[in-house]
Amino acid sequence: MPELRFADLFLNPKVYALLGAAIAFLVAALGSSKGCGIAGQAAAGVVAEEPSRFSATMILQALPATQSIYGFVIAFMIIGKMGNVSTLEQGLSLLATGLPVGIVGYVSAIYQGKVATAGIHLVAKRPEALGSGIIYALMVEMFAILSLVVSILMLGKI
Repeated sequence: MPELRFADLFLNPKVYALLGAAIAFLVAALGSSKGCGIAGQAAAGVVAEEPSRFSATMILQALPATQSIYGFVIAFMIIGKMGNVSTLEQGLSLLATGLPVGIVGYVSAIYQGKVATAGIHLVAKRPEALGSGIIYALMVEMFAILSLVVSILMLGKI
């Protein structure tokens, strides 16, 4: 059995592909968890004072979770392509494919959590304004969706 050297890992294109999948999901999921946490803290405060607002605040609190779903989709697609990866160029291309959805997902989930928090405060004072709070939070979501599309387009060229 040949000896595996640490340096050989840097020449293995599948290692880079796996790194791209990991970045796509893990980085986006970290942002989602932070964004949901920020909004969840505000939601808990509102529900402590007014339990009937649970559904409205939960909808807003859950919105930043979508970035982790986008990261999961790209990670799944990258892993699906790994069987055809034979060159370092392909491996590095798959690594690059995970970057848009991972990085933009991370940042947009955190900002979406902050905007959702503002929406939660809005719903605390004006329950009928839930739709407005959702629209504000979805404006931030647009950037995550664009990063998903970019990653899919990149994946289609590999």
